[in-house]
Amino acid sequence: MSRRLPVGVIGVGALGQHHARHLARLGEVRLVGVCDIEPGRAAKVAAELGTTAFVEMDDLLARVEAVTVAVPTPAHAEVGLRALALGVPVLMEKPLAATLSEADQLIAAADRRRLQLQVGHIERYNRALRAAEPYLDGPRYLESQRLAPFQPRGTDVAVVLDLMIHDLDLVLHLTGGSTATEVRASGISVLSPHLDLANARVEFANGAVAQATASRVARERTRRLRLFQPNGYFSLDLGSGGGEFMRVRDGWQPGTGRELADVVERIVLEAPEADALALELQSFVHAVRGEREVVVRGEEGRAALALALRVADAVRTQSLAASPH
Repeated sequence: MSRRLPVGVIGVGALGQHHARHLARLGEVRLVGVCDIEPGRAAKVAAELGTTAFVEMDDLLARVEAVTVAVPTPAHAEVGLRALALGVPVLMEKPLAATLSEADQLIAAADRRRLQLQVGHIERYNRALRAAEPYLDGPRYLESQRLAPFQPRGTDVAVVLDLMIHDLDLVLHLTGGSTATEVRASGISVLSPHLDLANARVEFANGAVAQATASRVARERTRRLRLFQPNGYFSLDLGSGGGEFMRVRDGWQPGTGRELADVVERIVLEAPEADALALELQSFVHAVRGEREVVVRGEEGRAALALALRVADAVRTQSLAASPH
């Protein structure tokens, strides 16, 4: 049996504590410890998981061979660059960084040291998406809706970088990384200094079109993705992990069949139950071990960030155009 990989977690707030909890359960991993800007929080999580709380980040980095980073977005670059400089592969929570310049620095640092840099776009591991994978064939129209009740966590950035970026990453992934040729968007700040609600329409060079809505001032949680391709339509509930695929029956000819069921075949999409965060962390461990490629590379995280920033810019442009002169 191979040696357990020594891993640490930097930032154990609302999300990072779950990183630590899952890593503590992974048989392939030895959770060396956790570190947080609030020592009391780190001590509490460490006590619950039977590991060590580190006050100094460098002390933890000196003892691990990989680290996950779940600090607030403005600190991503500082923490990630320090880990990479010390030769430690990084799983960085999304977004990769606060700016494209910082994202480029992280990618360059990882390349220089030939280290893994993975970005935590967790929806890539969603059960519904995994179930849809065998039937995907170049979606041409993509529609996402991601709504959540308000909570102070995450309001240090606009909803585009907090929530919509998940769907923008999926759109880029599902369209094969095609270049966005036109971005139109609108949005509004409601309960925070940043955008709390946004809607975007993105057109791509390959002809695909995506429509994305994100809100963090909704009454209920909704995470839905609809995909249309030449031979059918997907309706995916990313919240429950279920969905369906409706496709034209083989051999159907226009003018034949009286009922929808005569024309369309309905396939219920199911994939094995699994925790998406656990799958993400396990994939990172396997990448660090050299057993597989990184699932969401730094370059892909940068692309999602770049598109999210274009959406935010489009909102500002639209707002200026709409404001009275």
